[in-house]
Amino acid sequence: MRDFRKYDVWKLSHEFVLEIYTVTKDFPKHEIYGITNQIRRAAASVPTNISEGCGRSSDAEFSRFIHIALGSAAEVEYLIQLAFDLKYLEEKFYQDLTTKINLTKMKLYHLNKSLQTKS
Repeated sequence: MRDFRKYDVWKLSHEFVLEIYTVTKDFPKHEIYGITNQIRRAAASVPTNISEGCGRSSDAEFSRFIHIALGSAAEVEYLIQLAFDLKYLEEKFYQDLTTKINLTKMKLYHLNKSLQTKS
């Protein structure tokens, strides 16, 4: 069984979730069950799926969960864009979060490719 904590992409995505929770606490209260909830859930889905995949017995199963994490990261990227367009995020936060989620997506993509090469 793999230890999810040893993966740089897990560490990066976990830190990202903590940052998303901090940034979204200032979103409008009427969005608590809307974009605030959705972006938090999508962001948390990334390290959660990496962790769950680490508990699987094969590279193919792990790869499937990495693929799901990649989809969640793409969802987060859109929600960051939406929050910025709705003026819930300042440009500096938007730029920083976009850079971090794209780095996460790149690392997930490369991890997934390495797992598929092994299979």
